[in-house]
Amino acid sequence: MKRMVVFAMVSGCVVLGCLANGNAEQAADAVAGPTVDLFNGKDFDGWHMYLKDPDVDPKTVWEVRDGAIWCKGEPFGYLRTKQEYGNFKLVVEWRWPGEPTNSGVLVRISGEDKVWPLSMEAQLKHEQAGDVVGMGCDFSENTRPVGEFFRVAPRQNPSSEKKPGEWNTYEITCTGDTLEVVVNGQLQNKATGMQVPAKGYIGLQSEGGPIQFRNIKLTLLP
Repeated sequence: MKRMVVFAMVSGCVVLGCLANGNAEQAADAVAGPTVDLFNGKDFDGWHMYLKDPDVDPKTVWEVRDGAIWCKGEPFGYLRTKQEYGNFKLVVEWRWPGEPTNSGVLVRISGEDKVWPLSMEAQLKHEQAGDVVGMGCDFSENTRPVGEFFRVAPRQNPSSEKKPGEWNTYEITCTGDTLEVVVNGQLQNKATGMQVPAKGYIGLQSEGGPIQFRNIKLTLLP
């Protein structure tokens, strides 16, 4: 009889634990917002273009082809959202159509449009995807001398980028003062104590050479 009682109590605890975990997961899903497409695959609705050289037509640098954003890479500048975002999970696919060079995904962009704006960057420079860069702002894991404009935390694991010409996936999670970056399923970095505003724009850099972007999706987080 005692064994039966103990078994029943243990079973009940297991069931309650499963229910609790299930409820917690459901609650997390309930507070997270829907996933939306920041890029509609057809045009730049919802996006603003900025180039360092005001004499260059941005439409000669950025264009939409075959459902993807094609960036020429010169002159320097960025394509940014017109809406600001605070806490979110961002998924971006990118690839190098030719010789891989440099680019990046900017989050929490604030202040005036310039090269480069106050923001945190998820690095896309070839074989450095997963580095985190603070542009004009500090964060706890910075390895550069105090006062430098670019603060850097190198990726934590060997490169998980695919070969040039293949599509890569960046998962960028921004919550509070913390930024996590995952490259092709590999957690590469985490920045904490970011000294940036609670909300800002999201941007894609033009910085050196041709690059393509597609499937840009965002999920708002609490």
